[in-house]
Amino acid sequence: MSSTLVIYNPAAGRGRVQVHWPRVESALRQAGVSFDAVATRAPLDAMAIAERAAGNYTAVIGVGGDGTLHEIVNGLLRASGEAETKAVGMVPLGNGDDFAKVIPPETPVGGKPFDWRAAVDKIAGGQTQSFDVGRIIGDQSNPGMGDGSQYFMNSMDVGFGALGSHNYRSVPSFLTGFGAYLAAVLKTLVDYPTLKLRIQLDDQPPFEQPSTMTAVMNGRCFGNGFWVCPAARADDGLLDVLVAQGVSRLTILRLIPKIMRGTHIHEPVLRMFQARRVTIESHEPLVVEADGEFPYTQARRLVVDILPKKLRVIV
Repeated sequence: MSSTLVIYNPAAGRGRVQVHWPRVESALRQAGVSFDAVATRAPLDAMAIAERAAGNYTAVIGVGGDGTLHEIVNGLLRASGEAETKAVGMVPLGNGDDFAKVIPPETPVGGKPFDWRAAVDKIAGGQTQSFDVGRIIGDQSNPGMGDGSQYFMNSMDVGFGALGSHNYRSVPSFLTGFGAYLAAVLKTLVDYPTLKLRIQLDDQPPFEQPSTMTAVMNGRCFGNGFWVCPAARADDGLLDVLVAQGVSRLTILRLIPKIMRGTHIHEPVLRMFQARRVTIESHEPLVVEADGEFPYTQARRLVVDILPKKLRVIV
């Protein structure tokens, strides 16, 4: 048995992995990487496979998008009991691949992450770096996600972004990449919530805020090009937080180009914070999106904190 397991998700990237997998497999072997490989067959497969694999492999590679990597990270952290994980690698073939943008050399704002060929070189090199990971403790878990803490390597949010991610799943399959995300944003503009939130940062006094979207970031962007917290670092022991006031459709349309360029941070309707722990409370149930997945769909209280340097990543 090899010391490396490759988990590939044929459905990721709207079928991109299924198309590219034979070339990725061949390139990895030609680069001298010895590995076992397994395909996922259903949602949450990657999480269960990674959790079982942690006792038998020293590295787990995900071939897919942020959702595939999200499942792998959750599986490995559960296996490690929140100690530092086994090494995690990625071959980014998803729709957004936003976590890949923090891997050295960092993608500049507005840029694209390294491609799958560069990923093969990184995996063959075997160099690793420790990154932070976000933890969410909510009062209601989505069935199938398991009890207890949920983890994210890149981002979590409630409000407009979460609804947009949900709407993305119904975008016609002929749309891919940023075009698909933009279609989801436009669909979300038709009917989006204004949340009434109570937010506490670390031990500071809480504040109440009508909010179109509140995002807690470990990485810098989500949605394949929305640079929500462009100055965030995934290894600084801090969460970066964006709280948008309740805003109109016209204001959202004005802000979207700025967020895509990362030039929105001084907008008066947006508040930016850093914290190690963020508590979010709502009288109405919240749909929570994390790395494109939905660990909570009826949560009214969330505690989000940072686990410093617990995610070992092949860079």
